[in-house]
Amino acid sequence: MTLPAGKALKVSIYLSEGATYHGSSAYSSILDYLFFHGISGATVLKGIAGFGSDHHLHSAGTVEISDKLPVKIEFIESESRVEEILPRLRELAGTAMIEVQETTVVKTADVPKPAKQPAPQHVKIEGRAKLMQIFIGESDRWQGKPLHAALVQAMRAHDLAGATVHRGILGYGAHRRVHKDKPFHLSGDASLTITVVDTEEKLKAFLPVVDQMVAEGLVTLSDADIIKYAHRAEDV
Repeated sequence: MTLPAGKALKVSIYLSEGATYHGSSAYSSILDYLFFHGISGATVLKGIAGFGSDHHLHSAGTVEISDKLPVKIEFIESESRVEEILPRLRELAGTAMIEVQETTVVKTADVPKPAKQPAPQHVKIEGRAKLMQIFIGESDRWQGKPLHAALVQAMRAHDLAGATVHRGILGYGAHRRVHKDKPFHLSGDASLTITVVDTEEKLKAFLPVVDQMVAEGLVTLSDADIIKYAHRAEDV
């Protein structure tokens, strides 16, 4: 999403390279969130030396503490967009420091703006829900990466409850071509199914993203009854 020239806010997030969020790299989770919520652009900068609130000096020359090196994520956005995403950024950043500064965009790139996607809120799921299934090919791509991986990243960035990718061993699609997984010879064109269960509100809010990313495939949405949905609490 292109940021117009004029007044804006510059956001800097300072964290450790080894910081995690729900088992994944914290800076990677933040970058995914910014990307899939239409932020104009973001950069991750890695320090080669520094210290934080613990006053321990960290240096790239010390192998055993290399994951403690400082990392900074920077992006520039309008004040309204920053206020919109800041609560979720605080959650993703954990104990990291977030700095917001006023700035001025003098020149910006002239590219079309994609439709703005609302950021669905995390809710507890119980009882009636919806099951979304996306049927694509293993060779399908989106912006240079495997489509199934990009879709899972997008789902995670939109805080969907969870997603699973299944690889088919035999099947055919709209082109009537039979896809078969042969021993010791993976064609790379097997059928994949991505399954995700969440509330109807959150899945319907995510549909425009699916429509943008899936050029060819089948997407279904059906009723589901959640019997039990639980997960272990993890440290941020």
